[in-house]
Amino acid sequence: MYLNKVFLYGNLTRDPEVKALPSGQQVANFSIATNRTYKDKNGAKQEQVEYHNVVAFGRTAEVIGQYMKKGRPLFIEGRLQTRSWEADGKKNYRTEIIVDTFQFGSGGGTGEGGGSRSSAPREDYGQDAPSDKGGDIQYPDEEINPEDIPF
Repeated sequence: MYLNKVFLYGNLTRDPEVKALPSGQQVANFSIATNRTYKDKNGAKQEQVEYHNVVAFGRTAEVIGQYMKKGRPLFIEGRLQTRSWEADGKKNYRTEIIVDTFQFGSGGGTGEGGGSRSSAPREDYGQDAPSDKGGDIQYPDEEINPEDIPF
């Protein structure tokens, strides 16, 4: 069995660029930054940032393009894909993450446009997601006692 699965949680490094393919399907291109904190051999705290190219199609692309801005957090589930093309006699390669599903991150980032919270529902959107869902889930204020649960 083979597996090509990617999970990312990071902040958008730029606003999504949404375009229409000749078929009429929407496509969104953007990038996400993830970081890793570690201690080097001298015990000093270090931070390493990785930038990931991301592509979404269909309704997923529309929703991301509508609600996401630079600096806002996003959780993505998808797969890796490498494209190649030739330009000026040189072969070029680009590895991208193709989005299958995603979730809006909590709060906003620190980059431009990321200071405010998104008013969009925090729900998973797959390729065939419904166009509009209700708001956030409202949980009760009081604590639930496990002895009160009837099963």
